[in-house]
Amino acid sequence: MVSRETSAPVARLLERAAAMGVPLGPDAAAQMIGLLDRIALEPQNLTAIEGVDAGIDRHLADSLAGLTLPEVADAEACVDVGSGAGFPGLALALARPAMRVTLIESEGRKADWLRRASAAIPNVRVVSDRSEHVAAQERERAPLVTMRALGPLPTALELAAPLVAVGGCVVAWRGDDADPELEAQAARAAQELGLTPQPPRPVSPFPGARRRLQRFRKTAPTPARYPRRPGRAAKRPLGAR
Repeated sequence: MVSRETSAPVARLLERAAAMGVPLGPDAAAQMIGLLDRIALEPQNLTAIEGVDAGIDRHLADSLAGLTLPEVADAEACVDVGSGAGFPGLALALARPAMRVTLIESEGRKADWLRRASAAIPNVRVVSDRSEHVAAQERERAPLVTMRALGPLPTALELAAPLVAVGGCVVAWRGDDADPELEAQAARAAQELGLTPQPPRPVSPFPGARRRLQRFRKTAPTPARYPRRPGRAAKRPLGAR
């Protein structure tokens, strides 16, 4: 039941979702607003974004933009790499309760937050570890891997590719400031990792926002040498010339 105190934020989030054509119920929207309230009370700095309205737009609506893609909306399971404060993973889990969502977060304090925040969300599992280590145990099992604000795309792809099954998809939330050289480097990295780039999807989760959802289809197994040992993907990104 949505209380009077939360009705305005819930209405704002429902409006943002409807504008993108994303189905969202008021109860799920209220739970998402509750996440923002809990983040605001946390002693640790989980996000640089302050205020409920900014959080609705830049965290929740931005996360829900992924559901404009069939690869995300129809996925039975998802692995979210580098979940941080929980976006997009927690938002996707609340919006799609039939989707099994695994949140991978290597920083202990943030992983602890994710466990507490997801304690009442039955379709969420939190893994406090580096994605390189998780890939050794759960290699090429996930139909979908998501990543938001995970650093340069070539590095992020090396962390994501070993987790996604052949035939599955990697989706990266990116800004609308594409660097042609970095894009070319990401394409070379994708080829090395068994990924095939798909046309990016422009999205506008809130007025004035310009985002791209970059999709990579897993068309071949990722070579066993990837991912490299922890930290290597960032220090020596694939695809560089």
